[in-house]
Amino acid sequence: MGSKTFKTLKEQIELLRDKGLIIDDVDYVEEVLLRENYFFLMGYRHLFLKNDGSRKFIPGTNFRELHAMFNFDRQLRNILFKNILIVENNLKSILAYVMSKNHGFKEQNYLNADNFVKDYSKSRQINDLLRKMKRQINVNGKQHAATSHYITNYGYIPLWVVVKVLSFGIVGELYSILQKEDQEEIADIYGVSISNLVDYLPILANYRNLCAHEDMCYNNRTHKKIAHTKYHDILNIERDDDGNYIYGENDLFAIVIIMKQILKKDDFTLMMNEISYELDILDGKIDTIEINSILDAMGFPLNYKEIVRMN
Repeated sequence: MGSKTFKTLKEQIELLRDKGLIIDDVDYVEEVLLRENYFFLMGYRHLFLKNDGSRKFIPGTNFRELHAMFNFDRQLRNILFKNILIVENNLKSILAYVMSKNHGFKEQNYLNADNFVKDYSKSRQINDLLRKMKRQINVNGKQHAATSHYITNYGYIPLWVVVKVLSFGIVGELYSILQKEDQEEIADIYGVSISNLVDYLPILANYRNLCAHEDMCYNNRTHKKIAHTKYHDILNIERDDDGNYIYGENDLFAIVIIMKQILKKDDFTLMMNEISYELDILDGKIDTIEINSILDAMGFPLNYKEIVRMN
């Protein structure tokens, strides 16, 4: 396999033209390539390629369509990111409240392995997680005004403050090792089962990091699948030959289903309205392919908007 070599902007443009992409404004394309990176932009090419294996673009495909898809994914990440941050903040607040109420709020309480699930098979996970927590507290504790205030003035950091410096991944894992009574109290606040919440949190943490690092989002698939929900049935989502839902298991629509259950109603409605708005904008900027093919790549059923009105 030949090695990749550096190419100037003009050489990149010629390469795109050789692949059949229409470029009608060289200055505009050069600026986009310089600012956004040829490699990242080309990650969106697959939607616009001929299906004959030639790696050529569908005749008539304009660079502006590729750029529009790139910008859509950026806006999609921004919408998801801010709503996942809402979930993260809510979870930290709820978990800190429940744990402080039931077990105490000082380090000797929330860093005490005895206050977590009594399961020998999870003892190593508990101890490893507590070490991670201590490390994050030591590394980040003095960088935040609230945590440094408690350290300086009281000599400890209460749990409702320390969650500020814990990552979403850590907090999600922390939920998985709580005593069942604590897990149930938290899950009941969201109106979901313990097992569902245990599954949902690492998926959300994965998407949070994906969005934060500007990775491709619209067609992302997670390793973990979410379990069947009533929304799969109400939306009449089809199953494949193996009995799996074709949408809403490990795709972007699975995130929508998760958010439907754990975001407040108004926040969820706003999120879906913003996604629909960005899809409408994208639809007006692409001519070569149908918006339905993009919805399919996202894992969105054609009737995806109906989930907003469901209970």
